[in-house]
Amino acid sequence: MSHAASPDLLNRLKRAQGHLAKIIEMVSEGRDGLQIAQQMQAVVSALDKTKTLLVTDHIEHHLEDLVGPLPRATREELAKLGELARYL
Repeated sequence: MSHAASPDLLNRLKRAQGHLAKIIEMVSEGRDGLQIAQQMQAVVSALDKTKTLLVTDHIEHHLEDLVGPLPRATREELAKLGELARYL
């Protein structure tokens, strides 16, 4: 399985897909704009977090391809960079 197809990543995307389907339903029902906007923000936030997971996983995967298995301390430092990437 590709590192990009991790179960966590797929679960997050499926959850966002379900929320997006609910938003489409809300729009077709003519629901309140504030409720729709709140749900949209939740989907955007979920996708942003999923993107960060994908990017940090991708970086870690390719680093291991270049230098071999990463020690625990290096993984911890990479996790810090992943947290920083949330603000991009």
